[in-house]
Amino acid sequence: MALNQFGTGVLPNLVDHAMLSNPDGSVATVAWLLAQANPILKDMIWQEANEATGNQVTLNTALPQGIWRSNNQGTPASKGMNARVKFGIGELTDYSQIDRAQARLGGNLEKIRWTTDQMHIQGLGQQVATAVFYANEGTTPSQFTGLSPYYNSLETTTAQTAKNVINAGGTQSSNTSIWRVDWGDHTIYCHYPKGMQAGLVYEDKGEFRQLYDQFGNPFEGYTSYFEWWLGLTVMNWTYAGRIANIDTTTAGLAGTTPPDLNSLMIQLSSKITTSPRRMFGITEVDAPGDPMPGTMPTWYCNRTGRAGLDIQAIRDKNVLISLKEYAGEPVEFWREAPVRSCDALLDTESAVS
Repeated sequence: MALNQFGTGVLPNLVDHAMLSNPDGSVATVAWLLAQANPILKDMIWQEANEATGNQVTLNTALPQGIWRSNNQGTPASKGMNARVKFGIGELTDYSQIDRAQARLGGNLEKIRWTTDQMHIQGLGQQVATAVFYANEGTTPSQFTGLSPYYNSLETTTAQTAKNVINAGGTQSSNTSIWRVDWGDHTIYCHYPKGMQAGLVYEDKGEFRQLYDQFGNPFEGYTSYFEWWLGLTVMNWTYAGRIANIDTTTAGLAGTTPPDLNSLMIQLSSKITTSPRRMFGITEVDAPGDPMPGTMPTWYCNRTGRAGLDIQAIRDKNVLISLKEYAGEPVEFWREAPVRSCDALLDTESAVS
């Protein structure tokens, strides 16, 4: 099958317009070959940040410690320690622009514009889903920091979050990860700038907006503007974890002796704060003020990881996986948490060490 690609350049040209038009002049039905499944965009919990440029939270870093007292010995006072941490915000923006005369060809102005704008919306959604997992403001200051930079060290290291990173054994750059995130207002959530709104902002700027060609000459056109402000607050890192280094080649998941994903998921579940309460018989902790019942535990893997999990479930007659209703749809559950397929997760992750 030969493909005639869209025209080059930032602004759509007549080639682009022809691609969106049928021979009879009607708007073509587009086959979204680059569409992805990223349900994480629906799962994320949103809160307004307490600052315009970030979200500050207080984390408990040390508990008060008593002493074993002997007779005639005094007792010194002790105190706990807290720290303030600020989580950043990134601004993702885009413009959709089209020449006024070109857009009116065929008499389907609104459909042509909306079909063009849909490509921008889909692209931005994929960028956000990828950023939630991989963005790093340490290397790209205009971004926020996603999950991977927080969970990027194994238990053999001294990193605190390494306790919640399980090693599946891959050593090259052909790995994927399975994530567990317990979304909640006091655990892990997405934030947006104080005084603004959550989610994608879409503005139809209308026509008669002056655009410019490559030589700086003006012409009239239609413009749509897209804006998405967001950040990720990892308020309590113990509510998430990662099964890293899942080799996707024949040396790992695609081979005859793949890593036991169910065993790895059990190991990770035992480390996440909320999981033991529901799944391992622990029903009480000494933090009565922590509103943990509001969390929403969810597993995330890409299609490679999902296929491996399902194949192992069939072979082993696994009783940990079941089909339940989730948000009105049949969804596969691993124990008490839904398993969501996210195309934003890569098969080409470098090994976590």
